[in-house]
Amino acid sequence: MAQLLDRRASHLARNELRPVIKLRSTAGTGYTYVTTKNRRNNPDRLTLRKYDPTIRQHVLFREER
Repeated sequence: MAQLLDRRASHLARNELRPVIKLRSTAGTGYTYVTTKNRRNNPDRLTLRKYDPTIRQHVLFREER
């Protein structure tokens, strides 16, 4: 049974091609979104325009490393 669980855990490991990233608001509110990105298609830092509920506006969110 333990061997079966070990095999499952190895398949659930983080994928290096699609890392989990944090998007932090450029408005300075400290609000963040968590998402994944494809490094092959987007090797540079990601910038998305998303809603910041703290200031109730859409602002730019930049990838934080």
